[in-house]
Amino acid sequence: MSKPKSNDLQLYRRLILEARPYWAAIVSIFALDMLAIPLALLAPVPLQLVVDHVLGPKSLPAILKQIPGIGQSPSPQNMLVLAISIIVLLALVRQIQGMVCGLLRSYTGNRLVSNFRAKLFRHVQRLSLMYHDTQGSSDSAYRIQYDAPAIQHIAIDGVIPFITSVITLAAMIYVTAKMDGELALIALIVAPFFYFLVHWYRKPLRRRYHQLKSLEASALFVVQEVLAAVRVVKAFGREDHEHGRYLRHAEEGVKARIRVELFQGIYDLLVGLTTAIGTASVLYFGVRHVQEGKISLGQLLMIMSYLAQLYAPIRAISTKSADIQASLASAERALALLDRVPDVADRPHAAAIARSSGHITFSKVSFCYEPDRPVLNGISFDILPGSRVGIAGHTGAGKTTLMSLLTRFYDPTQGEILIDGIDLRDCKLADLRNQYAIVLQDAVLFSTSIAENIAYARPGASEKEIIAASKAAHAHEFISGFPQGYETKVGERGMKLSGGERQRISLARAFLKDAPILILDEPTSSIDVKTETLILDAMEKLMQGRTTFMIAHRLSTLEHCDVRLNLENGRLISSFGPSVPPLESSAQILTPADSRKL
Repeated sequence: MSKPKSNDLQLYRRLILEARPYWAAIVSIFALDMLAIPLALLAPVPLQLVVDHVLGPKSLPAILKQIPGIGQSPSPQNMLVLAISIIVLLALVRQIQGMVCGLLRSYTGNRLVSNFRAKLFRHVQRLSLMYHDTQGSSDSAYRIQYDAPAIQHIAIDGVIPFITSVITLAAMIYVTAKMDGELALIALIVAPFFYFLVHWYRKPLRRRYHQLKSLEASALFVVQEVLAAVRVVKAFGREDHEHGRYLRHAEEGVKARIRVELFQGIYDLLVGLTTAIGTASVLYFGVRHVQEGKISLGQLLMIMSYLAQLYAPIRAISTKSADIQASLASAERALALLDRVPDVADRPHAAAIARSSGHITFSKVSFCYEPDRPVLNGISFDILPGSRVGIAGHTGAGKTTLMSLLTRFYDPTQGEILIDGIDLRDCKLADLRNQYAIVLQDAVLFSTSIAENIAYARPGASEKEIIAASKAAHAHEFISGFPQGYETKVGERGMKLSGGERQRISLARAFLKDAPILILDEPTSSIDVKTETLILDAMEKLMQGRTTFMIAHRLSTLEHCDVRLNLENGRLISSFGPSVPPLESSAQILTPADSRKL
C-alpha cells in the first residue's frame, strides 16, 4: 500500500476530526495544561524573595506590600515564611493539577484510541477478499494495534503540549524582557537554530519511521503465519527453521530501530548543545549586568530559573516536533488503511432483497486475480430455483472462485451474475449475503461456545431453535455428551473437536440460517465413512427446497444433483441438466449416463 500524499496540516485536520467526539475533554486537558503556565512563572519567586529580601536588603515590591501582615512588617522572618508558603502552595496546586490532568488525559486518550481501532477494524472487515489475499492479515493487524495510538500521541500528547509550550515560551520571554530586555534577546538568539534543526530532521526521520514500521510488521507476519500453521511446522520438524526466519526479520527491525534512535539521538544532542550555548551566553552577560548594577543577584537567579523554563518549552517544541514524526508516520499508515476503498461495495441505488427464489444466472462471466492471468473465462449457465448443482473439476480449475463470485466476495472482471434477474452488483450487499448458507471443506469455528458458533448464522436465535438445528445436522447427540453441553468451548478454530464434529456444527449453522441458496464446498472430503453417512443425510434434508451448489471430488456425492458443471482451466467444458442452456460449439452437452464420468 502506498503512502497517502497529504501534508502535515491535512493529517492534523483529519486526526482532529477523528477526535471530534472528545473535543470537550481535549479542551479541558488544554485548559488544565494552561494552568501550569502561571505555576511555572511563580516557581522562581520564592528564590528571589529569599535572596533579595531575606538575605539581602532590597525593599519589597509594591504588590507584596499589599499582602496583610507582610507589607506592614516586612521582616526577614515574615518574608521567609511567605517564601516557604508559596513553595508549599505551588507544589500542592501543581500536584492536584497534574493528577486531574493525568486522569483526564489517560481516560480521553484510551477511549480515543479504542474507538479509532474499532473504526479501523470495522473498515478492514469490509475490504474485499482481494485486499486480504494480497496484503495479508499481519499488516492490517499491525496498523490497528500499533499505528492507531498515533491519534492519542498527536491529538493529546503532541498538539496540546506543543501549543502550551508556545504560550509558555511567549510568557517566559515577556517576563524575562520586563526584568532585562538584553538578556531576553540573548536567550532568543538560539531560536533560529532550533527551527532549522526541526525543519532539517523532520522528513528524514518520518521516512525512517515508515521503514521501521514496515519491518516490524513483517516480523509480526512470521509469528502469525507460523502460529496459524503450528501443526504443519511440528509435523515437519521446522521449529528451528521458523525461529531463524523470525530472528532474521526481527533483526532487521532491531537494526532499523537502532538507526532511528541514533538519528534522533544526534538531533537531541544538537538541541541540548544549542540550549547549553544559549544558557552560557545569558549567564555570562547576566553576571556582567549584576556587576554593573543593572539587576540584582536575586533577579539574575530568577532570570536563570526562567531561562531554564524558557528553554524547556523550546526543547519541548523541538523534541515534540521530532517525536511527532513517529506518530505522523503511524497516522499515515492508519489513515491509508481507512482510505482503502472496498473493491466490493454497495452501489448508490442498490436494491433490497427480501428472500430470493434461488434463480441464478451466469452470463459470459470472466475473472482474474491479476491482469492477463484469467481464472475463469466466459462462464455461462442458468440455474432454476430449487435445483441441485454439482460442480466438478481438477484442483485449480476455478470451482471455489466460481462460488466466491456467486457470494460476491469478488466482482466479475467481465460479464454479469444475476439473482432472480437482478445483477448482484445492484443488490444491497448485506441482503445478498443473507441469501446464502455456506458449508466449507474446512469448517470455520470461533473460540466461543458451541451454541454461539451455531447461532453465528442468526444472532438472537433461541435455545430451542439452536437445538432443533443441531438435531437436523445430527450434532445434538455428541453435543449433549459433553459435560457443559452447548456451552462447551470449542477452542481456537474449533480444535477441541474432531473434523466430523466441526463439520456437523457448521451444518447446524446452515440449518439455523435457513437461507434459500446453499453452497457446499467439499464438505465430506476429509470425513470418515460413518461420519460421512450422517453428514450426507443431514445435507439431504438441508438441500430440500433450496437452490444448492455442491463442489466435490467424490462423484458419489454428486449422484443426486440435477445439474452438472465441469470446469477445466477456468472454462466450462461440459454441462448436463434441464436448467443449463446449450454451450457454445466448442463444448458438449452430456447425457445422464455420461455425467457419471465427471
